[in-house]
Amino acid sequence: MKAYWILLLALTGIGAQMLIDKESAPSYFPQPQKPLPNSQSDKALIELGRALFYDPILSADGSISCANCHSVYNGFAHSDHRTSHGINDRVGTRNAPALFNLAWQKEFMWDGAVNNIEMQALAPLSHPDEMGGTLAESLQKLNESKLYQDLSEAAYSTRALDSRNFLHALGSFLLNLRSWQSKYDRVKHGQAAFNEQEQRGYALFQEHCNGCHTEPLFFANDFRNNGLAVDPILQDSGRVAVSLKTTDRYRFKIPTLRNLTYTYPYMHDGRFDNLNQVLRHYSAPAGNAGNTDVLIGKGIPLNSSERTDLIAFLLCLNDSSFVFNSNYAYPRHTFLNPNK
Repeated sequence: MKAYWILLLALTGIGAQMLIDKESAPSYFPQPQKPLPNSQSDKALIELGRALFYDPILSADGSISCANCHSVYNGFAHSDHRTSHGINDRVGTRNAPALFNLAWQKEFMWDGAVNNIEMQALAPLSHPDEMGGTLAESLQKLNESKLYQDLSEAAYSTRALDSRNFLHALGSFLLNLRSWQSKYDRVKHGQAAFNEQEQRGYALFQEHCNGCHTEPLFFANDFRNNGLAVDPILQDSGRVAVSLKTTDRYRFKIPTLRNLTYTYPYMHDGRFDNLNQVLRHYSAPAGNAGNTDVLIGKGIPLNSSERTDLIAFLLCLNDSSFVFNSNYAYPRHTFLNPNK
């Protein structure tokens, strides 16, 4: 067991020198879609959003918080279920996506059904298989709480939370979840170098993967059909349900490849447990209705050594300082307030 943790620490970079600016986005990042909040001047606002994110008060029966499906230790994804679980042990149809670097995303959710980060919370809040509540019910409970009266006053100079401030605070916390302290980033800053295996994997990534998972963010604001066979139970048709375009059938949002060690299981339905399974899929996609994306074609042939090299590079995208950042974790200092 001790050897396992030593290996994990080495792979994820814990203890590595961190000289990268944690507040400002790296110079090699593109311009964000929305400005990042300032963790100092917006501190009270972010702390309000953080409390809301971790508080099950938002669910209909007080049992489920946003963090139940988006755990900090899983890169704000989840690993205990393939698809999301909500109130009364209800099961969703999709894997909970990781939440970080959201300021660079145009659409949210696997099918892009929401295009505003401040409105995104309404979807899980009201979904009967997730939190099962309503905005009005949530606001009523929050405004009866001295804790949230105090947090609202600190953030907005008013003790009453309205819908606009509620959604703005949650969105601000989400936008503050930033991850750019991986080994890859240290290499970009000239503070580290890839070893030979990682460099071979990087070359394979650039040849086969960068067209969809574009660096440095390692996602794209686009939807693709990656050749997964349709799950016979879920029967998820993807983006077409939103766009109503037949060409979007079985297309899903391209997720980030950062922090993959933490964000398993993979794919929109959580069908794969590890990266070897993912790469074997891309070697020979099962296909669905002849609509697999042209960038994948008939597959990406990689032998076992190449898969190992590629995974070695993908592990360089892990950012342990993000996953173990106490500023993103459960706000014990807030919830220990005896007057809540």
